[in-house]
Amino acid sequence: MNEVSILNQRRAFTPEFKLEAVDLVLNKGYSVTEACNALDIGPTAMRRWIDQYKKEKLGIIPEGRKALTPEQTQIQELQKRVEVLSWRKTF
Repeated sequence: MNEVSILNQRRAFTPEFKLEAVDLVLNKGYSVTEACNALDIGPTAMRRWIDQYKKEKLGIIPEGRKALTPEQTQIQELQKRVEVLSWRKTF
């Protein structure tokens, strides 16, 4: 791989990592900037994860994103199962 393609790749973070990052800000007293510096991530990503976490805690299911909380992860998995079963039923 050349250097340009490496620089253009986005990093992927697990839901567990995102939850730990959110926990630093919401429960451990870190500012967004401090947590971002400690984890080497950007503030936009951190704020997006915090927003997603808060919405999931209110029961709002994230569309097009992998859930962060265990509860929403389970809901997403169950929704996929229902879709598969519904699809099978139609055929």
